[in-house]
Parts: sequence; structure tokens; C-alpha cells
Amino acid sequence: MTVTANQPLPQWAPAATAVTAELTAVTAELTAVILTFNEAAHIQACIASLEWADRVVVFDSYSQDETAALATAAGAEVMQNPFENYAQQRNAALDRIHTDWVFFVDADERGTAVLGNEIRHVINNRPERGWRVPRHNYIFGKLTRATGWYPDYQLRLFKQGHVRYERPVHEIANVDGDIGALENSLLHYNYRDTAHFHAKQRAYANYEASILQANGVRPRPHNYILQPLRQFWWRFVTLKGYTDGGHGLRLSLYMAYYEWVKYRKLAWFWRKR
Repeated sequence: MTVTANQPLPQWAPAATAVTAELTAVTAELTAVILTFNEAAHIQACIASLEWADRVVVFDSYSQDETAALATAAGAEVMQNPFENYAQQRNAALDRIHTDWVFFVDADERGTAVLGNEIRHVINNRPERGWRVPRHNYIFGKLTRATGWYPDYQLRLFKQGHVRYERPVHEIANVDGDIGALENSLLHYNYRDTAHFHAKQRAYANYEASILQANGVRPRPHNYILQPLRQFWWRFVTLKGYTDGGHGLRLSLYMAYYEWVKYRKLAWFWRKR
């Protein structure tokens, strides 16, 4: 099935599990938080998909497009905060939003009713303070069921006051308490086309190379061959990318190539010193 980010949400949720348990007498307040910068193309559809939350807060970084105005028109609260890095931005949102539970969603993601039901159940009936949610990734408009993009668990649901973020990119959430895993998925409209994919992967390769250099790692000649081969085998064979057909083969080859780019960039960083 091929979809676009602005199509109506599917009436199904893959591998969905209905939640029918009765909620406790007192229900916790749930706030969905969307971090944004220039997300006018996505923001209204994202907000509409979260109508089951008590509040939706768009935590914006002074967008230069119509993101804030469109979010307000869609019924969300808008807060502004200058962007430094993703960990700082999420921590700033946690500091400013008073609620019982926070559910972080990206603008290119969509909630579903069954996911909302499950979240309502766990925040009112379970002791865990953090929850991972799986994602169904649509890459180039195609649902990607393997190749490392499913279940793609993301730690996004937190009891307020029990989580802080660290690390600027691919930030890590440190939760004070137990963590559970939800069954129902977010829908993620990831990488709209190959140009978008390559731009993001180049940025990730640069960042990962900088981390390797900071840890004192120097590239060796075999890294340029073995690391891409390992990445391809891991994606295409171990993570069953072959089940995604030609789509999975293409993604596996792309990710192998960016392993080579990472080590080439690492070598450049060392020469620059």
C-alpha cells in the first residue's frame, strides 16, 4: 500500500490490539507534544490524528512558515522556544508543560484511535513511568515492514517529572522508573523521496563520524570494505530486508553506502586536525 502524508489516516492499524479494559475512576491528563520547525505541510494532519489526547501542544522553534498559525487554527496550543538541540528542546517542553503524562510526536507522524485507547489504558492502570511505541515507517510512500524500520521502537510516552533527555542528535531519554512497550503503532511518513533520504543520511553520517573521532577511533583500510558489507548483510539478511523486495534491497544498499561515507568522513576529520 502506498500513501502520502496528507491522505486521510487508514481505518486500520497494522497488528492492532483493541483495549477494552475499564479505566480507573480518576483518569490521568495526557498531553501530546509536537516539536516543530517549518512543518506547515504536516502539522494539521498530525494534530487531527491526536484528537484522543486531552491537550495537544505544538512546541515550535520560531518557524518561518505558517506552522504556528495552522496549529492554532487546528486547535492546538502553541509555545515558542529557541532551538539549540533536540535534547534541550524536549527538556524545555517538559519544563513548561504541566500535565500528568507527555506523549512526544513528530510532525511527520500520525496517531491512531487504537493507539490512543492503549495509551489511555496503560497510563491509568500500569505502574511503568515510560513507554516505547513501535512505528510503521512509510519510506518513499511505501510501508517498510523490515530492513530495520520495524518495529522501530521509540521511547515517547512519559509520566511527567520522571524523564530527562541528553545527547544533541538521536537524543536519549533517561527514565526514572520501569519502561514498558506498547503494541499499537505510530504511523511515520519518513523520507518523502530519495533526495530527502540522502540529505538526512549524510547528516547522520557526519554526526556519527564526529562521535567516533571524539572517542579516539581512527579509520583502518578494512573499515571501508567490511563495515559497508556488514551493514548490508545486517539490513538485508539479518533484519529480513529481502521481505521488502526491491524496496528493501535499495534501502540496504543505501545504508551500506552511508557506512562507507561515515568512515570516509572520519578520515577527513582526522586529516583536518
